[in-house]
Amino acid sequence: MALVLKDRVKETTTTTGTGAISLGGAVANFQAFSAVLSNADTTYYAIVDTTNTAFEVGLGTYASSGNTLTRTTVLESSNSGSAVNFGAGSKNIFIAYPAEKAVYEESDGSVLIENLELNANAIKSTDTNGNIQLFPNGTGFTELYGNTNAGTIRFNCESNSHGVTVQGPAHSAAATYTVKLPDTLGLTQASGIVTSDANGVVSFDNGTIDEATSITSSSNAATINLRDGNVFEHDLTENVTYTFSNPAASGRASAFILKVIQDSSARTITWPGSVDWPAATAPTLTATNNGVDVFVFFTIDGGTTYYGFTAGQALG
Repeated sequence: MALVLKDRVKETTTTTGTGAISLGGAVANFQAFSAVLSNADTTYYAIVDTTNTAFEVGLGTYASSGNTLTRTTVLESSNSGSAVNFGAGSKNIFIAYPAEKAVYEESDGSVLIENLELNANAIKSTDTNGNIQLFPNGTGFTELYGNTNAGTIRFNCESNSHGVTVQGPAHSAAATYTVKLPDTLGLTQASGIVTSDANGVVSFDNGTIDEATSITSSSNAATINLRDGNVFEHDLTENVTYTFSNPAASGRASAFILKVIQDSSARTITWPGSVDWPAATAPTLTATNNGVDVFVFFTIDGGTTYYGFTAGQALG
């Protein structure tokens, strides 16, 4: 059942030997064990035998049938920590709060609770390779509160010299949703965190969606920043010279699509010198108003060379 501690519970007993204690009635101005304990409840007890100068402190289990307290675990005793073989005579037995089971604050501000240490802002297991477990009830969940910042968890390295931080959305986002760990590594699923498999490969179970980024020019110049997306659209308003920026590092691929819409006055594009067109010849733009040309580019050497292809012209 439950571990119960109550104030001013003391009885006498004449029990001898090392067995269960037969409770003999409450001392004046004290309660009986039966008044505060139910059958199979446990409590911490102390027995004092002044006749035979013996004592015992431990964890006992109460039995309502017979009104006895079994000495389940002996914590301290005059018999070197073992159960005392009590002699004849009257003894006092009472509910106690053993020092080794007490929760108290150390001089350094820490609190020790059976292999769990609470120290300032830290909770840590003091057991070898010990786990710290949190047990919500029923459909409840473990909730991490925010304060000035959104709720945050940091996963440190084994030396605690650096780590990765996971943070909830800001209050302004008004975001309440569930993110799930995947059932299968490397395979995407609804509302699930995206992971790679054991080979570092990610499989997309459904489609992917890219933002279409609009490009504008100023003073006949425009920059296509590959950190902004993979699909770009430029409605020409003047002759323009392009700069491609922020490709992936050498050895990784950056690829993007560029949709160009011609102006009512035919405009021209000057491509970066790093673009390698088929047959070393850049395409001629469609000259008609609102004519659409689509181009594809990719680089695998950090932008030293972009391979350019015409996907379609005179569209729209």
